[in-house]
Formats: sequence, C-alpha cells, structure tokens
Amino acid sequence: MTSSVAVSGASGYAGGEILRLLAAHPEVEIRTVTAHSSAGEPLIAHQPHLRSLRHLTLQPTTPEVLAGHDVVFLALPHGQSGQYTDALQDAPLVIDAGADHRLTSQDAWDAFYGGTFHEPWAYGIPELPGGRAALVGATRIAAPGCNASTVSLSLAPGVAAGVIDSSDIVAVLAVGPSGAGKSLKTNLLAAEILGSANPYAVGGTHRHIPEIRQALVAAGATGDVRISFTPVLVPMARGILATSTAPIANGVTDAQIRDAWEQAYADEPFVQVLPEGHFPRTADVLGANTALIGLAVDRAANRVVVVTAVDNLVKGTAGAAIQSMNIALGLPEATGLTVNGVAP
Repeated sequence: MTSSVAVSGASGYAGGEILRLLAAHPEVEIRTVTAHSSAGEPLIAHQPHLRSLRHLTLQPTTPEVLAGHDVVFLALPHGQSGQYTDALQDAPLVIDAGADHRLTSQDAWDAFYGGTFHEPWAYGIPELPGGRAALVGATRIAAPGCNASTVSLSLAPGVAAGVIDSSDIVAVLAVGPSGAGKSLKTNLLAAEILGSANPYAVGGTHRHIPEIRQALVAAGATGDVRISFTPVLVPMARGILATSTAPIANGVTDAQIRDAWEQAYADEPFVQVLPEGHFPRTADVLGANTALIGLAVDRAANRVVVVTAVDNLVKGTAGAAIQSMNIALGLPEATGLTVNGVAP
C-alpha cells in the first residue's frame, strides 16, 4: 500500500527536489503540495521540470491542508516549521528539511538561530554512527543541513576510530547558491556570482557549526570539538566540495587512517571512499544521492585531509530526507534514489 505524501514549500528548491525524487518513488503518492505567496498557482509554473506533476496546484500552507497524509515533508525556511509540527501531532511521519528540530542544545539554538527552540528529532544521516538505528520506526525526522552533513560524513570515521584530533578541525567548502534557497537576494544574482568566489559567514558564524559539533560528538568525539568553518559561494547551481582537515592522533599509521574510512563506509550504498590518490568532483554527484570521499595523509602538516563532494539538494537535503523516510517506513533504503549522477 502506497503512502500519501504532502510537501510544503513545494515552490522552492528543496521542496522541488523532494518532489522530483518522490515522483520516481514506487511506494508513495504525492497528493498535496503547498506554498505561501504562490498558493493557488499551478505547481508547474514554479517547477517546470516536474512534468509528471503538472496536474498539481499549490495549496496554502496550513495545518489543515497538511493533515491527513501518511508523510508530511516540511521544506520551509528556518524558524517556520515549528508552528506546523505542533499542529501535526496526528501525522504518522513528519520530516523537517529545515533546522527547527536538528539541534539538541537550546544554548546552541539561541546562539546561532534565535527564536523558539523546538524539541530535537531523529537526525537524518543514516551513515553516522547510530544514525540508522535512530531512524528505524521514527515518526519525526530532522533532515540535515547540507554543509553540516558533508563535513560530518567527512570526519565521523576518523573521530569514531580515534585516528584524528577533533579539537582542531578546519573545513573550507565551495558551495553553490541553490543552498541559499530560491528567494531573490542581490548577492545571488548572476551578475554578482558569475566569475567570482565569495566567502560568507566567516569567523565561526555559520549556522551549521553547532550541527557539525553535535554530529561529531555523537560519533564519539571527546573533549571540545573545535572547528574553523568557512563556506565560499562559487558559480555552480548545485554542489558542495568540502575540504576538511584535522590533526592525526599520536601513533596512528597511514594504513590505520585509510582503514578507518574504508571500514566505516564499506557497506554504505551512498557514501563511497575513492582509491588512494583520487579525489571527487561535484560534477560526478550531480543529481545523485551520493557522497564521494577522497582521503589524503599530509605528514608534513601532520593532518588528515578529506575532500568530499555532494549534491547539496540531493544527498545534502532531499535525498537524505527520503533515505531516512525509507528507513522509518521499513522500505529498502535505496528506494527512489540513485547513486548515478548526470553528465556532462
């Protein structure tokens, strides 16, 4: 029996990507799509690539419209999901693609987001230590932030195996502007980003930092998790290329380092460690629910270097949400998802 689905924020990038993946999912039926200012308009007017869903009309985003479905996806700006989750207590499964239910610490929420703090839900990165078990049978799931999931997947194996020191992490990410959403912003205009690379949220201010700390503590980090995190906006619509480094723990060999990552992801369908000397490109994961990881040992600097590529809208957001949904519903985890990208 198929599950009925409602998707809020369906006119945006995250909502559109959730719909694109769900349209090919054999176990769900997309019944309802909602939006705010564009309510009443055809979905196809805002997502012209979703031809199989051209019969759907955007409805207002209200608890009444979202209620009565087996699965509700909330693809709303940060701070807006909580007002609906409180009113959807009878929904069998709710998945929030925003930040409202990701953080376990109210202090971290207050420092980086502000506003009303909501209870944390099961965190939607199955590949992290303990992540999959927490999603089995879950009724409330917080999909991850795209930058946070990329860095967390990059470093969790080293933390769990004790081969890196998590007190001195440095991560620099090249990111595409789709991660900032679909709303018109001057700094995201083509004239502003084409031919340029622009750092933002520099100096420890990015909202995904506490989420990374939280994930790495859950992976087994002891003591302070300190991270210098710098995202750089680059002129590609989709994608994240994260270069994350951390000191090598005392007495650890090169073989032990590589073994930590290869063992951690050996059986994971969507996270693949590349052979030694190979590193990923964002082009290779376009449209795929895949994280590709390249690993190097820099003995001169005594640091591990991890380069990870994801599609921020798939593995970074919508794909992670649907992968988590599959686990929660007891479906094969890869249902409706692919490891294959689109080229050229």
